[in-house]
Amino acid sequence: MPMKEIASWALNTAKSRGATFCDLRIVDERNRSLATKNGKVGHASDSESLGVGIRVIADGAWGFAATDDLTRESVERAAAQAVSIAKSSATVKQYDVKLAAEKPHVAEWSSPCQVDPFSIPIEQNIALLLAVDKELLAVKGVTLAESNLNFRRYEQWFYSSEGAEIHQTRTTTGAGYAAYSFQGTEIQKRSYPNSFGGQFQNKGYELIGELKLVENARRIGEEAVALHAAAQCPQGVATIVLDSSQLGLQIHESVGHPIELDRVLGMEANFAGTSFLTLDKLRTLQYGTELVNVVADATPEHGPGLGTFAYDDEGVQSQSTPIITRGQFTGYLSSRDTAAMIGLQRSGGTMRAEGWSRLPIIRMTNVSILPGEKALTLEQLLADTEDGIYMQTNRSWSIDDKRYNFQFGCEIGWEIKGGKLGRMLKNPSYSGITTEFWNSMDAICSRDQWTLWGTPNCGKGQPMQTMGTGHGAAPARFRNVKVGSAYKGS
Repeated sequence: MPMKEIASWALNTAKSRGATFCDLRIVDERNRSLATKNGKVGHASDSESLGVGIRVIADGAWGFAATDDLTRESVERAAAQAVSIAKSSATVKQYDVKLAAEKPHVAEWSSPCQVDPFSIPIEQNIALLLAVDKELLAVKGVTLAESNLNFRRYEQWFYSSEGAEIHQTRTTTGAGYAAYSFQGTEIQKRSYPNSFGGQFQNKGYELIGELKLVENARRIGEEAVALHAAAQCPQGVATIVLDSSQLGLQIHESVGHPIELDRVLGMEANFAGTSFLTLDKLRTLQYGTELVNVVADATPEHGPGLGTFAYDDEGVQSQSTPIITRGQFTGYLSSRDTAAMIGLQRSGGTMRAEGWSRLPIIRMTNVSILPGEKALTLEQLLADTEDGIYMQTNRSWSIDDKRYNFQFGCEIGWEIKGGKLGRMLKNPSYSGITTEFWNSMDAICSRDQWTLWGTPNCGKGQPMQTMGTGHGAAPARFRNVKVGSAYKGS
């Protein structure tokens, strides 16, 4: 298909109708999702989508329109509609849109993919999931077994009136499972390798082998059943050690969302509220201890996270932005217009859209805490902890609209006594205030314990858009944290 010719129809129409800026994304997307439940196929879907989204500035305001009909007549109609919307929006604008400068890139990039996941026979995938189910259900007391595989190929052509021409392809693979155990009025659950769908990365089918799904299923089933007999997580103040997957979600909710500049500037408040990180806090707020170093890094060098790309959906080259440096708050997630609003010379390159029919908005890329500089394994961290609780795998979360007060529940915990893991604890939870929590971190494991987790379903915007984000983390220790209040009395 002549993508450049399609782009010229939109760009010429937008200019002739009075637009001072125009960019467009032609997106060809394919998704496959497979799931099993208690030894049977529970879900199977395969979908494809192709269309173009056109964004313009006219009379100092944004306009957007999209179409899945890539004929000349339809594309030109959509471009004209985008200009009409922009001019209507300009009648109520509070300011003229200005964009931070960005070189118009001409580039091509694909995420690394050793094995095309769409080339694997569906029968082979189902057999793998059923093998996982069989291992989980072999454990007496497992009531429900669920497993899933997900593949996505996202190919995009980006053009702008400034001269950008960028072709990118990202392939994403994800997998996971959960074992449930019902006893009386109590339900216990264990997930692998993470909750809410498992692990997702910008990789091919090679990720499935790396996850060792079948090899871990029996242990996960046994833990789900054993939780019924475990002691209740105590209530009080304690030292806690979080596994890397739970710490990844902690970063997502208490760092990632509040650093989105559209929330800070009051332009966006859907699904995750606004932010306590007002502009006066930049480079003045002590967000955490000196061990807390967080970056928003979309570059391929950071790893195959769901927030990895070469260029964002405004054509801005991927970057690594320091967010928290030795505990001090140092940066926001920005777009070209929000960067210009606060005087930044360049966007941080974090604008992304769910698909061709959605307007790009500021989204987390890979917002990751950097590992400790000194060698430290989880075993050494636990051995260095006299008394505390080790918590694994998120079960629930709650955080206020400013992202300041939070509570998290985990699937499983263990007492730490004398530097060793003790008895299993069920319903572990902890709560706190964002800055107090990060200022209580006194240890984090080193690079060999660090994992880049993928969250495929972060919701934001209205109409709501889902987006994949990445969060790198290693196990870390926090002192004087309130624990056990989420499930008190249960």
